Amino acid sequence: MIKKIWRNNLKGFSLIELMVVVVILSLIVLGLVTFFTGGARSWISGQSQLTAQRSARQAMDYMVREIREGKNYTIGAGNSSITISYPNTPDTFTKDQVTYKLSADNKLQRETDGGTNTLLNDVIALSFTPLDLSNIRILLKVDMDNDTKPDISLNTEVNLRNYYL
Repeated sequence: MIKKIWRNNLKGFSLIELMVVVVILSLIVLGLVTFFTGGARSWISGQSQLTAQRSARQAMDYMVREIREGKNYTIGAGNSSITISYPNTPDTFTKDQVTYKLSADNKLQRETDGGTNTLLNDVIALSFTPLDLSNIRILLKVDMDNDTKPDISLNTEVNLRNYYL
């Protein structure tokens, strides 16, 4: 009798059992693929935001460094540009004026007698607010994904070291 039961079990799996297993495995694989692609997409988005934030900080640091060395400043209409004048010094520091402004195509630009350089793209707001005669507040907002909401917002105050020197 034991031999008879064993012989009946030699048939294998039925088609329905195989289909159920394939469906279950497909659902598991689909879940894993969704999980890993979501993680990869999140990592790529984080890396691009980190790059944009690093670029914005470098541009802000560059502006602050140059503004700090100025002797006086003039803020343009709409508070989105500033011109810094520098003291005449006997060393090799010979630039007279530098202008930082937000261009019509949302770029932070630096203008000197030697030409115009773009420091940062995708800038949606740039404002220079005078706090007193030698202090300026700078606000810089960057939108990296074109949804009109700022992704990066930097705010700092600068004190002119050579004020009316």
